[in-house]
Amino acid sequence: MSTTAAGLEGVVAGESSICYIDGAKGILSYSGFNIHTLAEHACFEEVIFLLWNGRLPKQKELDELKAELAALRPLPQPVVDFLASVPSGKPMDVLRTAVSMLGLYDPTAGDQTMEAKIVQAKRLMAQTSTIVTTFHRLRTNQPVLSAGPELGFSANFLYCLTGRKPDEVMERAFDVAMILHADHELNASTFAARVTAATLSDLYSAITSAVGALKGPLHGGANEDVIRMLLAVGSVEGAVEQVLDKLAKKIKIPGFGHRVYRTEDPRATHLRVLSEELGRRTGHYNFYVISNHVEKLVKEHKNLNPNVDFYSASTYYCLDIPIDLFTPVFAVSRMSGWTAHALEQYRNNRLIRPRAEYIGEPDGRKWVPISER
Repeated sequence: MSTTAAGLEGVVAGESSICYIDGAKGILSYSGFNIHTLAEHACFEEVIFLLWNGRLPKQKELDELKAELAALRPLPQPVVDFLASVPSGKPMDVLRTAVSMLGLYDPTAGDQTMEAKIVQAKRLMAQTSTIVTTFHRLRTNQPVLSAGPELGFSANFLYCLTGRKPDEVMERAFDVAMILHADHELNASTFAARVTAATLSDLYSAITSAVGALKGPLHGGANEDVIRMLLAVGSVEGAVEQVLDKLAKKIKIPGFGHRVYRTEDPRATHLRVLSEELGRRTGHYNFYVISNHVEKLVKEHKNLNPNVDFYSASTYYCLDIPIDLFTPVFAVSRMSGWTAHALEQYRNNRLIRPRAEYIGEPDGRKWVPISER
């Protein structure tokens, strides 16, 4: 007899060697490397390579990947023209459409060989970042910036977005944030990418599916809600009052709880530290203080832990990232995981076709002529 699980909760839908999660113990690892180890030692490009290849790169391989990603940053001109034409567009809508457009201007988009798909993954990795920064510069009437290969992935993004080259501390903080968001097993957007890839559709279509899933408020966007809450309350006293009011009314506090973790989200452990450090450096320490009080309140009253979104909100704000770009920045990082999972699906493909538990009327209903209905 078949069993059902709402939202496929707890259902194992396939095998993967990319990401491991133990929600009860708060463990997250990429290809066997614990997220704490990677956050402490790795650069984001090393993590990209790890997700794609299942191992860490040698120095020559890392240098080659950095050079390739830098060379692939420029967008096709029609994509730039599109970004210029929608200055008031919602960033995730713009990103979804622009990612899809990339497939129109890649002559290898329909090439089903793994060699072609790996190059496409690199192109998507590099150009998604450029889409986000270019769109923001154009919509704010600022010149579009490009940097040379001397800037790594994270430094290049911050420079092209803000017009300022980050110092080593700011670059490293954003690099760690990128690492923490890079993959998370079969979350909704990654599963959407794999379902599309499993039909043997092209990689651009698979990734467009992922962006569309991330756009939904039950998946992406929680850190935007968190920073708006922090800005609205303005003080610890205001935060306490608002949080207690919401808890009394059974209104969800953004940035808390997780579908998988039953203990602290290991990503939140690092983002809490980044929020405090960057807050002190940038004059936004009050956001960390308020966040810390909110965390204690929610823990006390609901026994919920902060997830990846809670402290990433103040971290991104300290990095001068516009609030409505928080979710697109999530996509910039998660592109590494999305492409890794799509490539893994292509390598060992079977069409993903689950069944549904039918709860409608039984078979054999009598036909009623339209004149008698």
